[in-house]
Amino acid sequence: MPPTRGDAMLGIVAAVLFFIAFLINAADIATNDVFTSTNFMLIGLALLSLHVAGIGSGWASRSRRR
Repeated sequence: MPPTRGDAMLGIVAAVLFFIAFLINAADIATNDVFTSTNFMLIGLALLSLHVAGIGSGWASRSRRR
């Protein structure tokens, strides 16, 4: 089955979070303990692992038509 538009959603979100983590780290922005670059990287890694595992790649209809 070819990939559809929704198949890469978690991968795209992970890439955006990695980019935000890079900006926080590169610009040396002072943030509170919740919005650190390490937290963004860890959330991005979690989403990337879910994407690689196939979770978030869309819902498959399993109903049979008669």
